[in-house]
Amino acid sequence: MEAKNADLSALRIDRSSEPPPRRFSPLKLGLWLVSAVVLVVAGSYFWEGLVSPAPEVKLVTASFTSPAQSNAVLTASGYVVAQRKAAVASKGTGRLISLGVVEGDRVRKDQVIARLEDNDIRAQLDQARANLKLNEAELVDARQTLVRVRSLFEKGLASQAELDAAQARHDRVLAGIDVAKAQVSGAEVALENMLIRAPFDGTVLTKNADVGEIVAPFAASASSRAAVVTIADMSSLQVEADVSESNIERIAPDQPTEITLDAYPEKRYQGYVAKIVPTADRAKATVMVKVGFVSYDTRVLPEMSAKVLFLTQASRAQDLEQKPVLTVASTAVVERDGRAFVFKVSDKRAVEVPVQLGRTFGAFREITSGLTSGEKVVDKPSDAIVDGVSVIVK
Repeated sequence: MEAKNADLSALRIDRSSEPPPRRFSPLKLGLWLVSAVVLVVAGSYFWEGLVSPAPEVKLVTASFTSPAQSNAVLTASGYVVAQRKAAVASKGTGRLISLGVVEGDRVRKDQVIARLEDNDIRAQLDQARANLKLNEAELVDARQTLVRVRSLFEKGLASQAELDAAQARHDRVLAGIDVAKAQVSGAEVALENMLIRAPFDGTVLTKNADVGEIVAPFAASASSRAAVVTIADMSSLQVEADVSESNIERIAPDQPTEITLDAYPEKRYQGYVAKIVPTADRAKATVMVKVGFVSYDTRVLPEMSAKVLFLTQASRAQDLEQKPVLTVASTAVVERDGRAFVFKVSDKRAVEVPVQLGRTFGAFREITSGLTSGEKVVDKPSDAIVDGVSVIVK
């Protein structure tokens, strides 16, 4: 009976509180459409990359080239080095009281460059000379005594012992004179060691000590100096270049070269292979080649960096006077429909750049307009390389 009388109204679903059915607003519908388009485009790019991947390209650099590079067999870099160079030091130890040169001064062989304090050595020299005079004065007396004793001995008025004693005194004084002369010579050498002289004609490169500092032959302490100045013979300058072992067979003694200093890229010097050092650098796998100058001017200085072109024939004088021209590898230039252009890479895409061509220098082509030195362009572009195509740089 209780089940029949139960109130079932509590189980009724109240649909008045249900939310209205969801509807897409125009804004949400636009976002969905944009997302769909992005996905389609991305998918097409992904599929295009799988079906036709971007071609790989290699870049070459546009740079200034001299006419001699058309017959160059090899290029190497190196530094200008003086083959005759010395750090001039003192054989004696003392305080530097005079330094007569500065950087850039020219010196002659045996010229006095610097002077050390030598008062104590001069005193030793004076003492040695006085001792020599004393022995020389004593020699006069010893010689006269020997003459008298020998005369008396011949007359039977002196004994053999007296004659022997006179002779021994005379010989002892002679030996003392030799010792005194050696002391004088030693003091004079020590005094000369207080003077620092140039070992050869050259130019002062660096000054390593100042007046007032202690100079020692082997720089015995941290506060002392060994070398006073460094000088170099500026007539012995050569370029020392490292050549790869695999390319050394292209180099021969007296082979003509062209030298360009990084400091003066517009100036070129004739050179020749002076020496191929008969040993290799194990760490770098290179062989040092010394390149001499046929002639050079005062602008060439030690430790300057230089580039060397090893040539098949010597450069002509008129070629050296010509200014370098901007060139690029001939394989990078494309000529189609009467137009010449190259491809640069920007944002991983090839960009066509029109250029004006000039003369041909061996494997290089002169660029009169359209490029600047240092710009990189695609080498050996295939037919697949067109303006705007995606590329991968090796």
